[in-house]
Amino acid sequence: MTQRTRILIGLGILIVLLAAVLGVDAWQRSRLGPEPSLAPGSVPIRMDGRLVGGFTPEDLAKLEKAQFVDAEEGKTQEGWMLRDVILLYVRRGALRPASRVHVSSGSSNRVAELTWAEVDNPTNMVMFDVSGRGTLKLVSLLPQLDVRDEWVQDVAAIEITTPAEPE
Repeated sequence: MTQRTRILIGLGILIVLLAAVLGVDAWQRSRLGPEPSLAPGSVPIRMDGRLVGGFTPEDLAKLEKAQFVDAEEGKTQEGWMLRDVILLYVRRGALRPASRVHVSSGSSNRVAELTWAEVDNPTNMVMFDVSGRGTLKLVSLLPQLDVRDEWVQDVAAIEITTPAEPE
């Protein structure tokens, strides 16, 4: 076998491997469907690393508002339940009580880490309110989010992580 034949066989094997990798990747992406496109300024919602949707404060107008009076300053906080926002893009059956919901800020690097059980419980009042600057803030009656210093100002993203199925 000549040197040229060996090189051609090696190149052929590399081309076949590359085609296989690209084919498997394309097949996996087609099974998941295309990721949605987001309007500028949208807050993305990701579930297990995959973009499932995004919303702007204007998109929330179709949701029912909720309100509570914060204990720190006695001011009314009024907005939309995080649970209702998530359920616009994620099926309830895909969420488990132990699913982790991370809401992060774009300006302060603050992150609220909650379980779906906490978010889904209406007595916790985990909700978005519009700040004085017109951005969304995450507020709640939960002990880890019940004072202004703990609120997530300028909400930039929501990430939901579902735990692995118990074996």
